[in-house]
Amino acid sequence: MGLKSNIVLVGMPGSGKSTVGVILAKLLSYDFLDTDVLIQSSQRRALQDIVDRDGHLALRKIEEDTLLSLDLQHHVIATGGSAVYSAAAMAHLAAIGTVVFLDVDLATLEGRVDNLATRGLVRRPGQSLADLFAEREALYKQAADITINCTGMTQEAVCSAIIARLGL
Repeated sequence: MGLKSNIVLVGMPGSGKSTVGVILAKLLSYDFLDTDVLIQSSQRRALQDIVDRDGHLALRKIEEDTLLSLDLQHHVIATGGSAVYSAAAMAHLAAIGTVVFLDVDLATLEGRVDNLATRGLVRRPGQSLADLFAEREALYKQAADITINCTGMTQEAVCSAIIARLGL
């Protein structure tokens, strides 16, 4: 896969990026990086704390800077759900990896994401998960090299579908 040896997972909060990412990395003998964890570690505070104290735009800027700094090979990278708001970050991720959109329907997401107030989501005050879904879905599809419809699939089945689509 040359310079594009990474697999970059994008999708809504609750779409399974972190869980699928760990499994996929194990199956492919890749390293795994969760950019939300990287941000929390570098900032020494929770994503929700950043949103609460500094606002959602501050978290988006930190996320963009973090994504632009990535220089990795043979990693599965689970991005935060708001990564697609940064055209620069998405261009960088597309240059270093194959971008895979984990497409999950809104009803499934609503069942998985139980508390928006503590999740650390980048959203405007009062913005619902349905609002985010409507706003972001086209961005994910536009950014993706590959889209996997994950609705009703186990995490292992999602990994198998990604591997098949990548021809690995």
